[in-house]
Amino acid sequence: MDNKMSFGQWLLTIFLICIPCVNLVLLIVWAVGDGGGYTARKTFSLAYLIVSIAISVLSFIFGIVVGMFGAAAASSTMLFFL
Repeated sequence: MDNKMSFGQWLLTIFLICIPCVNLVLLIVWAVGDGGGYTARKTFSLAYLIVSIAISVLSFIFGIVVGMFGAAAASSTMLFFL
């Protein structure tokens, strides 16, 4: 096998990871398996999963911090009006 992905295979890969739920399953399968026979797809899937997890964790932490500030601001405003 040539082990190089064509332009069409890359387009199909990118199209498939744009579909919710399908993307997570395919990325895990490609990252853990042999990448469908392509080393580039395996590496891309692993990198995409790592970045996605990092962004999700940072977003979760940011949401908690903003929520805490919002709750603190709302409670202090409520005390002001009482």
